[in-house]
Amino acid sequence: AYRLYTVVPRLVKFVDLLTNWYVRMNRKRLKGESGAEDCQRALETLFSVLFSMCRLMAPFTPFITELMYQNLRHLIDLSSVPDKDTHSIHYLMLPQVRESVIDQRIEGAVAQMQSVIELGRVIRDRKTLPVKYPLKEVVVIHQDSEALKDIGALENYILEELNVRKLTLSTDKSKYGIQLRAEPDHMVLGKRLKSAFKSVTAAIKALQSTQLEEFQKTGTIVVEGHELHEEDLRLLHTFDPNAGISAQYEAHSDAQVLVLLDVTPDQSMLDEGVAREVINRIQKLRKKAHLVPSDEITVYYSSEPKGEYLDNVIQSHIDFILGTIKASLKPYPVPISAGVIIQEKAQLKHSNLDLTLVKGASTVDAPVLGLACAYINLKVCVDGNKQDGVVLLENPKGDNVLDFVKLKNVIVNIFKLQTTKIAIYHDNSELTNGTDLMSLNGKTLYVTSGFTPAEAVMKTDTLLFQYVNLELVNAKPQECLKGTVGALLLENPTGQNGLTYAGLYHEAAKVFGLRSKKLRLCLGDTKAEEITNDASMKTLNMKTIYIHVLPTTAES
Repeated sequence: AYRLYTVVPRLVKFVDLLTNWYVRMNRKRLKGESGAEDCQRALETLFSVLFSMCRLMAPFTPFITELMYQNLRHLIDLSSVPDKDTHSIHYLMLPQVRESVIDQRIEGAVAQMQSVIELGRVIRDRKTLPVKYPLKEVVVIHQDSEALKDIGALENYILEELNVRKLTLSTDKSKYGIQLRAEPDHMVLGKRLKSAFKSVTAAIKALQSTQLEEFQKTGTIVVEGHELHEEDLRLLHTFDPNAGISAQYEAHSDAQVLVLLDVTPDQSMLDEGVAREVINRIQKLRKKAHLVPSDEITVYYSSEPKGEYLDNVIQSHIDFILGTIKASLKPYPVPISAGVIIQEKAQLKHSNLDLTLVKGASTVDAPVLGLACAYINLKVCVDGNKQDGVVLLENPKGDNVLDFVKLKNVIVNIFKLQTTKIAIYHDNSELTNGTDLMSLNGKTLYVTSGFTPAEAVMKTDTLLFQYVNLELVNAKPQECLKGTVGALLLENPTGQNGLTYAGLYHEAAKVFGLRSKKLRLCLGDTKAEEITNDASMKTLNMKTIYIHVLPTTAES
């Protein structure tokens, strides 16, 4: 028999899970933000799922699945479907069940995670707390410690979806002052108990939390001589008024898990919520202008009156906004020559917010004058060999700051010394572990095997080598780095390790932790003056190279 109702509801549920859970929660991976290799795995998984889904749904929705298949078929490995006509989805057989890839433990863990997220969303809706506004803590209470382990393994997804800072797992309801109370189902019990309904209702409301916990386990309870079942009662969680935390948390539960959200207001979190509102306005404006992630833009903004709450929030959360919108953010005025795409005015937090999107990416800061990072000149005389060099004390600016031990290791590596027993001098004073290296920025130091250098009086503090500054334009650094400005030396030591284009590309990516990204190196904050493989490195001396991170395949 052709019973659509036995199959279609399950397929519809599967499409909902794929769209609202897998794709939604892995969008950063699918856009390549976790690296090219992880992006490829995520895309291949999604392709495999869509290909199988199209074949399953083809008999029920022949036209839409054929359209989807025609977009997918160009990516199919023909060796995986030998001796078959691949010109139409309707020429392919239904996929075979692969029990080897079914992992019930993972499915159970994801189901637990989904329950926690859905319960948390209900609490937010009940308290009228938009997801854009972060909360301090979500507490998950479950009697099964294995279930808590599964939930803990997916902590990052829960924190992101509920926009909370901290996840706490517990098996102890009493710690949070949680009690159970029961309410009768008036319609069901009224018809069944008739005249006894009033007395049974009073007895139900008087049941103790311990009695109701036992009822949760067994599914039955006797009240006033009447046996009641799960469908007769509604169990609700309440806070013990003596516990003193009823105002801090809001609770919601299903049959197995109890979720508490800390709903106490916090100014820093309210500020972040407002910053997310600004991000939301920018992203909606992008969508309204029919822009795609690979379209390079610069966002100009104005918040009036100046110095009020909204303007201060934008200024204090500028890095957070830049990291999310993946575009430059600049204050008004918009340059006359800028190619305006779209403009919008809105009211937000009692301020007037003007947003303008213009074509092309732009740098946030003006070019750096001089070497962007703190440095020291070095004159090395060890084992009779004399060499000159430079060491950057930080790179990028504010990150990877050297201490005395690291400085000695860097010197040994750069100059390929055969001994680690070296002494470092400045003005005839030997450096020690307590020396503040950053205070020596721009100075000339002497490295010996232990003796005081006689030539120290002849020193010079001018930079010994040619260099280029680096500025990251349209992305944030990775690998726990924060600085967006760095520097590279065109040679180091003297006459050695001359920088080539390949070396420039590799080292620029390394400085900002972007080794998995595709970059474009330019001499301007747009991509008009791209540095190519045949460029002379000497012509780049003292110039700023702008690093543009190109979109991945998933973002194109």
